[in-house]
Amino acid sequence: MRRSALLLSVLLAITACSPADSGSTTTTAGGETTTTTGETTTTVATTTTPASAFPVTVEADNGSVVIGSRPAAIVSLSSVATEMLFEIGAGPQVIAVDDQSNYPPDAPMTDLSGFTPNLEAILALDPDLVVISFDPGDLAAGLEAAGVPVLSYGAALTIDDVYRQIEALGLATGNVEVAGKVIDGIRGDLAELVDTSGDLGDGLSYYHEIDNQLYTVTSATFFGEIYALFGLTNIADAADEDGSAFGYPQLSSEYIVAADPDLVFLADALYGESEETVAARPGWNSLSAVQTGNVVELDADIASRWGPRIVELASSIAEALEEYHRG
Repeated sequence: MRRSALLLSVLLAITACSPADSGSTTTTAGGETTTTTGETTTTVATTTTPASAFPVTVEADNGSVVIGSRPAAIVSLSSVATEMLFEIGAGPQVIAVDDQSNYPPDAPMTDLSGFTPNLEAILALDPDLVVISFDPGDLAAGLEAAGVPVLSYGAALTIDDVYRQIEALGLATGNVEVAGKVIDGIRGDLAELVDTSGDLGDGLSYYHEIDNQLYTVTSATFFGEIYALFGLTNIADAADEDGSAFGYPQLSSEYIVAADPDLVFLADALYGESEETVAARPGWNSLSAVQTGNVVELDADIASRWGPRIVELASSIAEALEEYHRG
């Protein structure tokens, strides 16, 4: 199920133009949000927007949405939105999330589906705000008919799209100040990683594998933009020069072998792909990345979501570049 969800997230990204654990937990209490990652703990004040500031009008993919009062019963049918909501301090307002929202660990996961949503099951929770990333056709209309505001945010096409979605959710939930701090933090962390890496990525090529059917991303996508920050060249760009694959082409094995990337990043490692399985593919043992041991296994969630943990994806890329040059 998780593997099909990963591929479907790519297909949703196209139409929009695990349980992996990073070791990070988020808790909110007494007006503060505490995030613990490894041995590092960060605490920020969760200043909320006064109730008098509502109603607010929030821009989403489904248009301008008016939210009459600060929501206290949010349902998220988007794993990315779930991560954003908890990151901006709106976790206590979230009463249910979909079956793919496995992060943070304390998110109230249910059997609700974001891909095949059940309107009646959602309404039974009596939400005062629903956040989605996919509408099969009548979900938003059904929620609106029931008087429930709904915000739809599809796959980010750029890093700035991530910031806009976080900012919008901050406005919608009354957590504007913390949302701004989250955005500033992401910007700062990305800049620091890129600055520290310097020119390590210059002149190097890469292949990012979404699944073993050889779907990938080009530089025209959000994920491609992350790699481009480090000066890396994407071997898939030439395969989608006309944009017909919307930045997510399916490559052939022969194409990849001929392109001979310096690094291979596996977003499907959770599903059994590894340096060993890659090397066992016909012709792939000749790849420079395989020969030099530069096949990188990525966290499947981090490598497929455009939420606050993009810094972790960037960090994985930076670490791979350092390892490449250590040889």
